Amino acid sequence: MADDYYQLLGVSRSADAKEIQRAYRKLARKYHPDVNKQPGAEDRFKEISEAYHVLSDPESRAQYDRFGPEFRRYAGAEREYASQSAGGAGGGGGGRSRARPGASGFSWSSAQAGAGPGGASVDWDDLFGDVFGSRRGMDSEAELELTVEEAFHGGPRTVVLAGPDGERQTFEIRIPPGALDGQRIRVSGGGRPGRQDGGAGDLVITLKVRPDRRLRLDGKNIEMDLLISPWEAALGASVSTRAPGGPITVRVPPGSSSGRRLRLKGQGMPQPGGKPGDLFARVKIMVPPHLTDRERELFEQLKRESAYDPRSSS
Repeated sequence: MADDYYQLLGVSRSADAKEIQRAYRKLARKYHPDVNKQPGAEDRFKEISEAYHVLSDPESRAQYDRFGPEFRRYAGAEREYASQSAGGAGGGGGGRSRARPGASGFSWSSAQAGAGPGGASVDWDDLFGDVFGSRRGMDSEAELELTVEEAFHGGPRTVVLAGPDGERQTFEIRIPPGALDGQRIRVSGGGRPGRQDGGAGDLVITLKVRPDRRLRLDGKNIEMDLLISPWEAALGASVSTRAPGGPITVRVPPGSSSGRRLRLKGQGMPQPGGKPGDLFARVKIMVPPHLTDRERELFEQLKRESAYDPRSSS
């Protein structure tokens, strides 16, 4: 808090009540947190509000002029002394609470409520005029999780959220086909209520596309696991599988190892009005968990006859 309330408001020590009020109105318009989102603006607003509430009340201003920044401490001590003196003289001293040294007497909540420590009240409608007289409500934000397939196809979706007062709010939205992770959908009027005729804000929903054990999203490209047998990997094969867009056939070249990525151009996420993404099938070789006697015999024969060593650097 600045040491001098007059300097904080930018007025002289001889300023009258109207000058103090004009100075405060100008500064409050500039630093009110609902108007100024810059770091430190709210703290500045609290300081100028404290100065105004002290200087706008004749009694607290007189105490401030007499004792300076520590006026509450000394004024409180003076009142207590006067009370005790009056009691000793038979005048009865109770009724006033003791001032607490160092207390500011101002809080952000009290400023919002329009009441200050000196008894002065602030009419925010009058103070900010058209700034707060009719003001659009704030936007609300939410997240919506989708699977890759749900994002691929899009379609209608019901979203249920808790409102500002705890009530349930239901919104019907439409997910565009090919929705991407982080994409935002704006629901007009789904946010917080506005002031007077300002209208409600919007509801902004951020889409989160979660991977599963088969499908992953990379931008507008889709990556999926392609499960094949050891002989399909060694000999090559045409493998039928299911992709988000429907059944597909993937041509696996001979000698494909696990981790090889096979690109299917244009079969990724659809982009209405734009170029679709690609689908990448990542080879994953699966071994039979249980071998028949004949399968074991064939693998044993392959083991004896093959010179291939996967751990060889060559």
